[in-house]
Amino acid sequence: MKYDLMIREPELYFDSIHQELNNFLRDTFMTQAFGHPLNVKKNTVWRPAIEVRQCDKFYTIKVQLPGVKKDDIEVELDSDFMTITAEIKEESEENEEKAKNERFHTSEFRYGKYKRTISFDTPIKVDEAHAEYKNGLLTIKIPKQNIEQAKPKKLHIKSAEYLQDKSEKEDKKD
Repeated sequence: MKYDLMIREPELYFDSIHQELNNFLRDTFMTQAFGHPLNVKKNTVWRPAIEVRQCDKFYTIKVQLPGVKKDDIEVELDSDFMTITAEIKEESEENEEKAKNERFHTSEFRYGKYKRTISFDTPIKVDEAHAEYKNGLLTIKIPKQNIEQAKPKKLHIKSAEYLQDKSEKEDKKD
């Protein structure tokens, strides 16, 4: 179990790298071409960092969501996957005069939506899952369904003559 590794949708990781490269290029060279960079960032769907651990009886999932309010997080569970969505809203300026005279010099904050889907190799007990959110870290504990693992069985192979003899005996009985 210590060395079990589940390979998950590699194209999603490349999407993330692609998105980060796009962000870098946009922020460095083409800010004016895309309009205000904060508006572009707010429309992007981010993938939060996760950590998934499992033991015989349950999964423990940790999701980093710094700056997200607990009420802005949704967790949807199905028997074999979980989707986490959250949103960080930009702080709105109360003073209009201040907003006119102020502009961002640098902003690396990620405003907008976060979404992550995690699939499980064993069905989960949706009704018994529970979550806790503290200091930007969402921790979810989900029990696994009890699935009886079939023990290996050695099958005895009979010859074709034996099966033919057996069917002939059954025909005579009828």
